[in-house]
Amino acid sequence: MLLNFVVAATVLSPNTALADWKPVERVEAYSISGSTGIELYRSIGERGPKLGIRRVIAYTDFKLTWQRDYQQRNDGACVLASAKPKLIITYRLPQVSGTLSPQTQAAWDRFSEGVREHERVHGEIITDMVKEIETVSVGLRAESDPGCRKVRTKLQEHLGRLSQAQRRRSREFDRVEMGDGGNVHRLVMEFINADRQRSN
Repeated sequence: MLLNFVVAATVLSPNTALADWKPVERVEAYSISGSTGIELYRSIGERGPKLGIRRVIAYTDFKLTWQRDYQQRNDGACVLASAKPKLIITYRLPQVSGTLSPQTQAAWDRFSEGVREHERVHGEIITDMVKEIETVSVGLRAESDPGCRKVRTKLQEHLGRLSQAQRRRSREFDRVEMGDGGNVHRLVMEFINADRQRSN
């Protein structure tokens, strides 16, 4: 899943300890309609969030900004003394409009909760990345660095590496979950076949 990565830097008072923070999590629902599992799934296909040229069931992205304190030392070195993240994770999830039969509602509840759990793992992967960035940031030092240019370059190298690792981890998670026999694949098949199974 495509993930937005936005970084900003400002100056804070010195603080060499890792900050105590939590991500802000938001849900943006999109409306779907139908009276059976297959109709609801078709509605997801028509109204789900776009990822490139295709639509997906759900989508997780994020905005990440930082407050950073770069400190110039008397020996000419520059140290990144503190780095406090602000992470906003947004989950885009389907929401049924209208009333469902008890059977279809039960099937929908199982399906939608499974999708939520899947997207929460993406949120955890993002949060893990931010914690790793924080760990490598605080105390990062560059010698002979007037203006703190070298230490910023060193930080960007870490950001690129950790961002790519997060994306690889998310892609691998999706590959397993959505492949044949994977959790999301199973959720979809059970959902679209739920009404047929109950009518037999």
